[in-house]
Amino acid sequence: MNRMSMMEQTNLAGEDEDEMYSGFNDYNATLDTDDLQHDESFQKAVMRTSHGRRPPPTGKIPGTAAKGRAAMPSSMGRLTTGQAGGEMARPMTAVRAAGYTSAGHRGGGFDPLNQSGPAPPLEPKPEDTPEEKIKQLEKKVNELIEESCFANSTGDLSLALEKAKEAGRKERVLVRQREQQSMGDQINLDLTYSVLFNLANQYAANEMYNEALNTYNVIVKNKMFSNAGRLKVNMGNIYFKQRNFPKSIKFYRMALDQVPNAHKEMRTKIMQNIGIVFTKMGQYNDAITSFEHIMSEAPSFKTGFNLILCYFALGDREKMKRAFQKLLTVDLKVDDEDKYLAHSDDKQYNLVVEVIKNDSLRQNERARKYEAENCIKTAAKIISPAIEPTFATGYDWCVDQVKNSQYLDLAHDLEIDKAIMYLKQKDFNQAIETLKSFEKKDSKVASTAATNLSFLYFLENDMAQADKYAEVAMQADRYNPSALVNKGNVLYTKGDFEKAREFYKEALQNDSSCVEAQYNLGLTNKKLNRLEDALDCFYKLHAILRNSPQVMYQIADIHDQLEDTAQATEWFMQLIGVAPTDTSVLARTGEIYDNEGDKSQAFQYYYDSYRYFPSNIPVIEWLGAYYIDSQFCEKAIHYFERAAIVQPNQVKWQLMIASCHRRSGNYQQALETYKHIHRKFPDNLECLKFLVRICSDLGLKEAQEYATKLKKAEKAKELKDQRASSGTRRGSGRAKREGSAGSDRETSAGGSRKPSSKGRRSGGNRLALDDDDDGKPYQVSNKQEIDSTYSDPLGPQMERPKTAAKRMDHDELFDEDVGDDLLPE
Repeated sequence: MNRMSMMEQTNLAGEDEDEMYSGFNDYNATLDTDDLQHDESFQKAVMRTSHGRRPPPTGKIPGTAAKGRAAMPSSMGRLTTGQAGGEMARPMTAVRAAGYTSAGHRGGGFDPLNQSGPAPPLEPKPEDTPEEKIKQLEKKVNELIEESCFANSTGDLSLALEKAKEAGRKERVLVRQREQQSMGDQINLDLTYSVLFNLANQYAANEMYNEALNTYNVIVKNKMFSNAGRLKVNMGNIYFKQRNFPKSIKFYRMALDQVPNAHKEMRTKIMQNIGIVFTKMGQYNDAITSFEHIMSEAPSFKTGFNLILCYFALGDREKMKRAFQKLLTVDLKVDDEDKYLAHSDDKQYNLVVEVIKNDSLRQNERARKYEAENCIKTAAKIISPAIEPTFATGYDWCVDQVKNSQYLDLAHDLEIDKAIMYLKQKDFNQAIETLKSFEKKDSKVASTAATNLSFLYFLENDMAQADKYAEVAMQADRYNPSALVNKGNVLYTKGDFEKAREFYKEALQNDSSCVEAQYNLGLTNKKLNRLEDALDCFYKLHAILRNSPQVMYQIADIHDQLEDTAQATEWFMQLIGVAPTDTSVLARTGEIYDNEGDKSQAFQYYYDSYRYFPSNIPVIEWLGAYYIDSQFCEKAIHYFERAAIVQPNQVKWQLMIASCHRRSGNYQQALETYKHIHRKFPDNLECLKFLVRICSDLGLKEAQEYATKLKKAEKAKELKDQRASSGTRRGSGRAKREGSAGSDRETSAGGSRKPSSKGRRSGGNRLALDDDDDGKPYQVSNKQEIDSTYSDPLGPQMERPKTAAKRMDHDELFDEDVGDDLLPE
């Protein structure tokens, strides 16, 4: 009863409309998720999203459905069961977490939308958005800046400037796009600064100084760029390059005012620039103020050296001494070099030393040490004549100061420099005495001094002393390449080429970069007729000294001796490019073309040689003969007249001028020229013969007079020849020998012997040992003398010489009937 009464008192939902909980189960249809699968508008919206693009589920397990709807798997992976009679499916229990059960492999996972399966790949973001375009453009600007810097580092300045300009253009496009997108507050000022700064640097590197200054002004005047005032140092540098020193100082001082005191190193460098500009302007007192401040704050060798130069310009002796002493107190900041010495008992340490003894830090230390030594030695050379009454006294004071400083090792070098200064002043005795004082010093200094002594005696042609001190230098330091070269030079001069060759090779073994040994080894091989070895030596030397005229000449000359005309011509052409005014090289090139039969090219080079040196007799002779062959005798007269001016006592040039007048049909001028020659050389048979012929053909009365003179001259010559021949037969053996020597001298002076074209040097002052000299190194061969005999080159049997050095032989060219064609037919 109680139970029935309780049920009766219970009101079911929905039975009473006025129930206080009525409407509790009512819900909005939009919140119903059961029928979403059949909602067409909702499914279309889903398909537009990434979820809708997923592939369909692969393993959909069917379950019991209620009212046509697919049942969802339970949290245990089991299929949900439905009530009998097609009633609504039983709701899932919450005993376990839905979709995360150990039996999940038996059924599908939690997939309320039936979209089980692998997720599709993410779609890339569209690149046409404004933000993405701005990012890509900013990245491109940075890449262009990097490319510009790399091009500048490789030396391609034009490409670097072009890349910098392109970066500037794209950066402006980037700014406009930000403004159009209302993103002006996001402008990258650092990027703008980088673009402008790089552009200004590239303008300056390409010497476009006005454009660089304008770009720097854009940066400096923009207050949004912090610390941009320091760039005024760069502007000051540009004005310095333009030699606008007042503006340069102005900008340096403005930059100095904007650099904080904490940046001492930068302030020191700016003050050093100010001092250098004052020095350029001649305002030494202002420069001294800057340099003295630097020496008190952060002393350096360059600043100390500049301070000494300013005191030297003002002539202040005491301050020069104090500045030199201050220079010697500058700390080199280089560790003890003993750490680079190997230890015999520590192999690991030796391996470390082997690695670090030539690393970048070691090279930097060597560079700083070399700078210090160079500043000290140069300062001593400059002030030594000014601080004391004599150069020697001043140099001794500098040496004493160096001995009392931390740079004690430089004292010996300064004393050797003192000897070299004596050499420059032509005081050889003092130089020798100074160098001899080093004989008992340590091995390195003694070897250097003995090497210089050997060189001095070699220049004085005292080969005994030169040999002696070369031996002393080698005993002190056998690995001194200069001493070995000096020893080889002495042996070369004595004609012992094989031994000289060995010393040159030993010098190269000790120092493969010794160019003197390499060059002299090539000359020695050339003397020994080892032309291939000599050529190899000079090719190696050419790889070191790319534009050395001496080396290029030797290569060309050896190719010519090997009869490799093509290579010889090529090297002579390269040599002309290096030394275009060397007359000997031009004449030699013309000679090669002449031997090849190319007369036009030969004429061009002979003519260029004549233009630079119009007194070269062989060249003048060749040019005159060329015009005679070309039937332009009037032009040949100009060259023979020049030869007559150079050698006024040689009758052959006067006769050639007369012959040219005769060939050109100007007989009256030819007659006057012959008369002038007869007055100057009355006993010349050739002149008298031509006078007789011309006067006879022209019907002049002087013909008989000149004929009489010709007979007298011929008889006098016959008597002279008879006396000479009879005296030779009656002479003693000594007289015969003297006569033979005299004939040899006549041959040498007369020039009838054709000199060899091989081994001639390309210039007057050559390092080479000439093949035609007397074997003495570094000597210039004597000038070639011209034959005093004459033969008319215009006769019917005349042959033009093939080379400029060939002489016109009398027996070959002269004919008794040479005057038969004086008159025109």
